[in-house]
Amino acid sequence: MTGSIAEKTDQYVVHTYARAPFVLVYGDGMTVTDENGKQYLDFASGIAVNALGHNDAEIVAAVQEQVAQLSHICNLYYTAPQANLAEALCQCSFADKVYFCNSGGEAVEAAIKFARKYARSTVGPGKTGIVAFTGGFHGRTAGSLAITAREKYQAPFRPLMPGVSFAPFNDVAAAEKLIGPETCAVFVEPVQGEGGIHIATPEFLAALRDACDRFGALLVFDEIQCGMGRTGKLWAYEHTGVTPDMMAVAKALGGGLPIGATLVTERVAEVMQPGDHGSTFAGGPVICRAAEVVLKRVSQPELLAHVVTMGDLLKERLQELPSPHIQEVRGLGLMVGMELDIEATPLLNAGYEHGLLLLNAGPNVLRLLPPLVVDETHIDHLIATLNVILSEVDAA
Repeated sequence: MTGSIAEKTDQYVVHTYARAPFVLVYGDGMTVTDENGKQYLDFASGIAVNALGHNDAEIVAAVQEQVAQLSHICNLYYTAPQANLAEALCQCSFADKVYFCNSGGEAVEAAIKFARKYARSTVGPGKTGIVAFTGGFHGRTAGSLAITAREKYQAPFRPLMPGVSFAPFNDVAAAEKLIGPETCAVFVEPVQGEGGIHIATPEFLAALRDACDRFGALLVFDEIQCGMGRTGKLWAYEHTGVTPDMMAVAKALGGGLPIGATLVTERVAEVMQPGDHGSTFAGGPVICRAAEVVLKRVSQPELLAHVVTMGDLLKERLQELPSPHIQEVRGLGLMVGMELDIEATPLLNAGYEHGLLLLNAGPNVLRLLPPLVVDETHIDHLIATLNVILSEVDAA
């Protein structure tokens, strides 16, 4: 069966992913199971998506109830689930309004368009420059790729959207040199995910806020990966006290179903008019019902405190691993990176053999993004398995 599914996928699906050598058929809590009955402890959560684990009963019930009532109607009509989710997102953040879409890349794409429309409406033509940072990752759509400083991702698709400048991450002086009268927006991740789990300093984000205010630019936070409770606060920007003008959210918001959202202040929202932007599927009733459940649960102080406790334990246990290959363990909450002096891919492949799903963040950082419901027994199992894997890598 595995062979036929893999062969069928390879024959009919465009090869944009290197896939693991098994077929997953079921998930429950912290584990997923393949078609042969082998279980895998999930420390990837679908790249920070399954915040409440797999097969969460409350999400399943909400989706089943809604899909039996109304599954899709498009944005030409009002629906209660969309209105309720938008209200909840605004009440728990800086935002006054929300634009819904279907993915993180689309949320960033919307923020780019909103920033340029805002600048044109408030200043006039020509204020179109965007500043972003090395190590950042904002998506693979045309606009989001242009603000993602990755040569291997950008090179095949040039020319990209013009007007983008990159400064080194956490370098205040370099950023201040690039942000000027022609800048319409500055995009930054409060915690870089794909870039290797690097945390923006409060001083850096405060300097970006000041520079944006000085030149009439919008500060945009990309919390697609680091938001929704992942760092031990609902939003990663809460660690610094620096508030953005827009924020891109996705991944965990849907708890396993696709949704994105661009959160904005009123002054940004008021320049947008009907027809300026849109999406057929965005903010549909089913996904909004699921997202309501996730947002309510990850906002609970008890769960956020659990994330902090488990994140501290995870970092502590990783630092105790007796491997000379471990250079640094860093992160916030349950967004943790372990930097190695070897490539991380062999560890990922060995993880499959030992029933463990892991991620990398760049060539030599092991990235750990477990569901937020992870507990101490899961961390114990992870550490014991990693100890074996690192010993096997050394022996090889």
